[in-house]
Amino acid sequence: MISEFQTKARQKLSQVLTLATEDLDSIKTGRAKPALIENIRVDGAYPGTTLELRELASISSSDSQQLIVKPWDQGILAAIEKAIAASNLGLNPVVDNDLIRIKIPPLTAERREELVKLVWQKIESSRILIRQVRSEIRDEINQQKGEAGVSEDDIHQWFEDLQQLTDDYIKKLEDLGKAKEAELKQI
Repeated sequence: MISEFQTKARQKLSQVLTLATEDLDSIKTGRAKPALIENIRVDGAYPGTTLELRELASISSSDSQQLIVKPWDQGILAAIEKAIAASNLGLNPVVDNDLIRIKIPPLTAERREELVKLVWQKIESSRILIRQVRSEIRDEINQQKGEAGVSEDDIHQWFEDLQQLTDDYIKKLEDLGKAKEAELKQI
């Protein structure tokens, strides 16, 4: 029987895993991926607005080393170019008629190692979030002690199920980190 606690824990742990995946996708690996720049905030594309790049243009990769940004409105080309250049990603956008080409520079060995460390810092932050979810659900389970129709065996089983679920999600997180590390170390 799946308890309400297990359902709630699974939902919250899935959210943590989704956030971790999105966070890791934003790390530059030396390969052209639209996820690298899609969340860049573009100020002043339209008066008084700040929008994400994915809301203003289509982003694609023409090969493993180049991204193409094609704004839906050609009037905001300069604002997009400025936002990409100011993004601290080390990218140099080049306007080519009605689109922007972004050459992804290859990563140095030193930069790869820095990024691997960053990956594991992000994984550790997500592990902490998973443990916080576990703690929150454990507190909810503990509140059930002494309630009518709830036995010690039920509580013990809920704790075991919660721990198993937590272990599963931490393993998934570890696998994400290992995959990203392998991607970064690949030349």
